Amino acid sequence: MNRAFFPFMKSLFVAVLAVSSVAFAAEEKKAPKADPVKGEAIYTSGDAARNITACVACHGAAGNSTIAQNPKLAGQHAEYLAKQLADFKTPQRNNPVMTPLSKALSDEDMKNIAAYLDKQQQKPGAARNKDTVELGKKIYRAGIAEKNVPACAACHGPNGSGIPAQFARLGGQHQDYTAAQLIGFRGGARKNSAQMTTIAKRMSDDEIQAVSDYIAGLK
Repeated sequence: MNRAFFPFMKSLFVAVLAVSSVAFAAEEKKAPKADPVKGEAIYTSGDAARNITACVACHGAAGNSTIAQNPKLAGQHAEYLAKQLADFKTPQRNNPVMTPLSKALSDEDMKNIAAYLDKQQQKPGAARNKDTVELGKKIYRAGIAEKNVPACAACHGPNGSGIPAQFARLGGQHQDYTAAQLIGFRGGARKNSAQMTTIAKRMSDDEIQAVSDYIAGLK
């Protein structure tokens, strides 16, 4: 084989890589940066012209829902929130309320709303059932070894703070909402996390209720 071939291929690879890097940088530059001010406007007032309903009606001022069935969104990771809004548009997380609302939002809207909520301070919650708090604590911190259920803290953090773009913030969330999501994962109503579906299927109702109650008190 011609010895000049290898230097030629090396030069070609470098040139292609350089062009790809420039194209990627240009694409990144085009992507609009999330605007929390615009997100706040939609969250608090909606957009009547586009038939977008205000989020505050169900999720409370600054994302601090006072309705146990509706999640607190304040302080939730922006990347996670934007993904969930996008998932509501798919069969993976079909919801009679959120699906039509999310379909009215553009990708930019979702990122803006998520950016706004990410910056809000969540009001703390509290565990309600003293009889199950130790069980909930054990499940959250150590899992259920005999059922191969991993510790929730392994992904969601010891205080329920989660990991941006990967795992949701759970600490302080309403017990009823967390339990409903675990039951949804277990029964197949919610399908947008294979990992959580597998874990929830191994948990009993009592275990789900106990860990959900414990999570509500995490800070």
